[in-house]
This record gives sequence, structure tokens and C-alpha cells, in this order.
Amino acid sequence: MSLIERLVVQIVIANLGLWVAVKLPISGVEFSGSLQQLFLAGSILGLINFFIKPALKAVTLPIRILTFGLFSLVINMGMVWTIDIMFEELVIKGLGPLFWTTVIIWLFSLLVSFSAKDR
Repeated sequence: MSLIERLVVQIVIANLGLWVAVKLPISGVEFSGSLQQLFLAGSILGLINFFIKPALKAVTLPIRILTFGLFSLVINMGMVWTIDIMFEELVIKGLGPLFWTTVIIWLFSLLVSFSAKDR
């Protein structure tokens, strides 16, 4: 898969995951903006995941090894929290809703990575 294809896939995953997280009845996750604003938030999340997340994963490698990879969840939650801070239309109240929103986006990423390996 080329670099551009991986970037587009990251953006699509972030958009779908964020949209599903907003649509599911997760207590503490609300979005009051338009669909375009949600698409923009998801696109920025995809860009952050594509450009910044690899650097964070490299820097935190010792911590991720010590925690058997669980620190990756903290990194992912930080990415979603960044989007929550950047967009006032998106409100995620507390760690529980932030955790479940992150898990939903991660599940979409997992499904896409499994389907990409089949190709």
C-alpha cells in the first residue's frame, strides 16, 4: 500500500470511528456540530494518527515494552482527547467515554488492517 493510500485509509478510519462513536449511545459523548465539522474533526484525527502517532510510538517504545503495549491505548486516547480539545462541538466528558470512543476507532482500524492483509 502506498503512502497516500495509507493516509487516506487513516482518514477514513478516523472519520468512521468518530461518526460511530458519536452515533452510539455512549454516555458522555456528544457532538453538536454539522456533518462537515464531524468530517473535519475525523480528518484531522486521521492526519494526527498518520503523522504524529508514529513519532510518539517511537519515543515511548520503552514504556510500551514495559506495559506490554498497553501504553499504546494511552497514546490513542491522547489523540482523541486532542480532537476533543480542538473542536468545541465535540464533547467527551470523562475518561470512560474517552476510552470507549478510542476503542471504537481502534476497532475500525483493526477491521481495516485485517481486510487489507487479505488483499
